[in-house]
Amino acid sequence: MLTLLDPDQANQAFPPVSKALAEPNGLLAVGGCLSTQRIINAYQQGIFPWYSDEDPILWWSPNPRLVVFPDKLHISRSLQKTQRKQTFQLSYDTAFADVIQACAIPRNQESGTWLVPEMQAAYNRLHKEGHAHSMEAWYQGELVGGLYGVAIGQVFFGESMFHTKTDASKIAFVALAQQLTEWGYQLIDCQVHTNHLASLGAEEIPRSDFTALLHRYHHSKPHSSAWQQ
Repeated sequence: MLTLLDPDQANQAFPPVSKALAEPNGLLAVGGCLSTQRIINAYQQGIFPWYSDEDPILWWSPNPRLVVFPDKLHISRSLQKTQRKQTFQLSYDTAFADVIQACAIPRNQESGTWLVPEMQAAYNRLHKEGHAHSMEAWYQGELVGGLYGVAIGQVFFGESMFHTKTDASKIAFVALAQQLTEWGYQLIDCQVHTNHLASLGAEEIPRSDFTALLHRYHHSKPHSSAWQQ
């Protein structure tokens, strides 16, 4: 049975992630709120919100979990070639609201988005409070790719990415992973499998292994220079 969260109790405990449903994979709880405290508590336990307009707030912890170990990042030869050409100009935390808005645009045949206005507002608030961050790729002054996520300890929880020009999001992801390595981050959470991320070295691990890594790394601080322009 799913746990029903009280929207007025941001510090209400989540159930153990082992209680998540197998189908749909990882659904753990319903309701609650999108306060900073609630969202940070969720990430620290390997839980994230994901829902559509017609749904209540849904909280997930899928098994297995897709992750990237920054030191195992895979850069294909073609992507290395694009890097060397310096086709894109890269930045971080300069256009967070624009990145999340671009990520919210429905893709292909999708009729809606999980990045509903309440979710966008919550992550914009997390950014202003120093928890959420973006990496941007620019081409001739235009934002053409990027991604955003939440940083806690030595873990970066990737949320969504977009591109309007080939390889822009991949170049942004590679730049982020390389920067995170320099800052001492140990893990990038990618949530669930996509071919796009698998091509960059993402791998699936059991949820129990993922939560053990979170317990190890989310209390550890990265280098002091992290996210400071």
